[in-house]
Amino acid sequence: MTSVAYGVVRDEPPTVYAAETIDVLQRLLALEVVARSVPTGLDPKARDRMRKALLDERWADAVVEWIDTTGIAIDVYTHLHVYSASDLPNDLIGAQLQFAPLYRD
Repeated sequence: MTSVAYGVVRDEPPTVYAAETIDVLQRLLALEVVARSVPTGLDPKARDRMRKALLDERWADAVVEWIDTTGIAIDVYTHLHVYSASDLPNDLIGAQLQFAPLYRD
């Protein structure tokens, strides 16, 4: 089983970003969310702090500044399990189902 980190930008509509680690997710959010912000709609001081954080490769700081400035939350989760067919083999599902809580009565 593999795990990924993911973030949900609580905008309308919400956007989900997934990456293999939290470090990659921070870079992804910095590039796809923070750096793509239209500068004219931002407070100039906050915009400059975001730019500085990005140039200094302080990805999480840039994301936090963006959240504080825009008021749009980003929920970040560090471990989402990604299941494959080998994790859930068809020939074992029936045997596993009989022991599931739904069948206990």
